[in-house]
Amino acid sequence: MPQHSPDLIIPDPETPVRVIGLMSGTSIDGIDAALVELSGGRSPLKITLLAAQTFPYEQIAPPQLRSQVLAAASNDPLPLSELAQLDDAIATAFATAAQLIQRNQPPAQLIGSHGQTVFHAPPPSPEHLGYSLQLGRGAVIAQQTRLPTISNFRAADIAARGQGAPLVPPIDVCLFAHPQRDRCVQNLGGIGNVTYLPAGCGDSFQGVLGWDTGPANILIDLAIAQLTNGAQQYDHNGDWAASGTPNSDLVQQWLRHPFFQQPPPKSTGREDFGPAFLQHCRQQAAHLAPHLSDADWLASLTDFTAAAIADSYQRFLPQPPQDIILCGGGSRNHYLRSRLQTHLPGISLASSDDWGLNADFKEAIAFAILAYWRIQGYPGNLPSVTGANQPVPLGDIHHP
Repeated sequence: MPQHSPDLIIPDPETPVRVIGLMSGTSIDGIDAALVELSGGRSPLKITLLAAQTFPYEQIAPPQLRSQVLAAASNDPLPLSELAQLDDAIATAFATAAQLIQRNQPPAQLIGSHGQTVFHAPPPSPEHLGYSLQLGRGAVIAQQTRLPTISNFRAADIAARGQGAPLVPPIDVCLFAHPQRDRCVQNLGGIGNVTYLPAGCGDSFQGVLGWDTGPANILIDLAIAQLTNGAQQYDHNGDWAASGTPNSDLVQQWLRHPFFQQPPPKSTGREDFGPAFLQHCRQQAAHLAPHLSDADWLASLTDFTAAAIADSYQRFLPQPPQDIILCGGGSRNHYLRSRLQTHLPGISLASSDDWGLNADFKEAIAFAILAYWRIQGYPGNLPSVTGANQPVPLGDIHHP
């Protein structure tokens, strides 16, 4: 049942509401903004994408902001005074993105901001709580945009002893569930995550599973930046990796990381698969494959992402899906897609673009939907995915 907040005007489900979703992921390359028109309830839900754009941090914020965020996300020591300044600087960048996405569009009525994750620690055991920190204060965004803003989405699930991630699976149910076909929706952002949608789950949300699958683009992007001294931030179309050959011995070595053996619910981040892990991989490569070319190195990292996804499906899905729907920036990486198809033969592989939803902005759209559900009082989490002990509305509400 919806749990309405007493200080909100609850929209009529039949009256469309324009909501901005804001998201910056583990790659920390910029802010994804999506302006959507929403109507309906939790299910069925009608979604119309009005505008979407990625705003690089360098474009809408002081030039040092991205490096400051990267340092904070790498667990570098940071005085509280500087953390407070960084929190507000990120909020201002998010507010700027929200203002820019509305240009030449009907004005928004609500914002859902995920913020920028700089620390994510899943609960170490069922007796302990996890912790996740997203910077970019919702109150600041609300004041600067003059729009009600929902933020801090992960905290309520974590307080209910969940992982706080992934949060997109209930949205995937609304967007992609099929009455006869089992499907996986695989996000390929900095970190990968999967939603398993058994046939017929669209109305009940029953049997839906989800978890973080491990690194997606993050290691590839870090390696590209290192190889080019920062001149490139990603492997366009996977072309560089495609010119090399993956080293299967290395890939199998990397798959021994304990995260891959851990059963769901589970989530991860740069703490497990960031610069330190990449350096560890490089040291193993120097020992096991000393003559590895740069192209072979990138091919191996890309194949590692694909192999980790396939391994998690084989370990933890009740049965293989008939369809895999890809979204996130990694869905544009042709070589990564080809490696996925190699590891998962016989399964239909497509982009969410092919199903009418922009693959680059699904996560931003998801946080617009979570904000819309919050003002309606609907739960935003799925305990079968996050491990929480109950469904709860997600997000803190900030009024201008």
